[in-house]
Amino acid sequence: MINILKNKKILLIIGGGISAYKCLDLIRLLKKQQVEIKTILTKGGKNFITSLSISSLTQNKVYEDIFSSDSESEMDHISLSRWSDIILIAPATANLIAKFASGKADDLASTIALASNKQIILVPAMNVRMWLHHTTRRNIKELFNSGYLSVGPITGDMACGEFGEGKMSSPDEIVKYLNTYFKDRNIVKDKKLKAIVTAGPTREYLDPVRYLSNVSSGKQGYAIAQSLAKFGIKTTLISGPTELKPPENVETIKVQTAKEMLSEVKKSLPTDIAVCSAAVADYFFEKYSNEKLKKENNDKLILNLKKNPDILEYLSKHNSLRPKLVIGFAAETENTLKQAKEKLLKKHCDWIVANNVSDLSIGFNSDINEVSIIYRNNKIENIENIEKNSKTFIAYEISKKIVSNFLLKNGKSFN
Repeated sequence: MINILKNKKILLIIGGGISAYKCLDLIRLLKKQQVEIKTILTKGGKNFITSLSISSLTQNKVYEDIFSSDSESEMDHISLSRWSDIILIAPATANLIAKFASGKADDLASTIALASNKQIILVPAMNVRMWLHHTTRRNIKELFNSGYLSVGPITGDMACGEFGEGKMSSPDEIVKYLNTYFKDRNIVKDKKLKAIVTAGPTREYLDPVRYLSNVSSGKQGYAIAQSLAKFGIKTTLISGPTELKPPENVETIKVQTAKEMLSEVKKSLPTDIAVCSAAVADYFFEKYSNEKLKKENNDKLILNLKKNPDILEYLSKHNSLRPKLVIGFAAETENTLKQAKEKLLKKHCDWIVANNVSDLSIGFNSDINEVSIIYRNNKIENIENIEKNSKTFIAYEISKKIVSNFLLKNGKSFN
């Protein structure tokens, strides 16, 4: 059996919770997998375990102070982050989570989190009331939206004597998660898959200052593009006007209108995967005015609209350059599944991702989503639900299913 974790470099930040003792077992398990480990012991963590016990297991120096006299020239907050493949924070206490969410950098752990260009994975552990507190929920949401991942917490008996969600995942569970994490990202490395993702709204201009559009933020499409890239898929994001920062390692092309978006999609073909998450305007103004339209004496202004080209349908029916997997989105306000199924059949795509945008908590501009994926397999429709979660998590789940789709075609399974 291939050891996925062999020679991986993990930077472990040990937080100040009673669950810190579990990190010693975690280090033992990771060393058995031939992982190279460097550690940061926070001021709170020193109340529960010692640097000596950690260094004896890792066979590496334990870092504690951001201004260490014997390594100041190395700039630990930069060098440690660049050295590692991932950063693992266990236990991720309420205090550490709050620091990371607020962008504080007053110790080595928080400074590294802010300076890092690597994946950060939290292993939360705290009292159930602290975990469920609205402040912690807000902070966790902020971190998830920034691309953090999480192992747990789980539900169980706690050291404080209470029972509930907030217990730290076991070292075995953490190692299992890390195996899956690295396997997920290595699995398409040799396939050299390419993907197009469309995101955001389009604008159809009436004159230089007025346009027809919608309130799509592009957050879900951007998250999908970022997630696909993290899986090793060469990804092109074709985006309508948004305020979002382009994802890392993703070629991002900005457009305004539906016709411009279709033109860029055509230029990006051929591709293996097409994810059409953009909220493309269905119509454009039949007549565009080069000058700003002035008010007339009439109380009414009649405008004629013409139908825009359908990008999803174009990709699905493009016989010579059709992507191997075409995924559409259906943002509905009523009869969500019924409408999505009809769109799946009409557009001839392979999957439809449906959500109810009348629910403002998961609608346009929200950081949260809840979707149903409808698959078309030999005209038999299968439905799979992804429960309410951050759009980053939803993107990860969709990307994981995309990767699984290509593996199954080769007779392999994802896990």
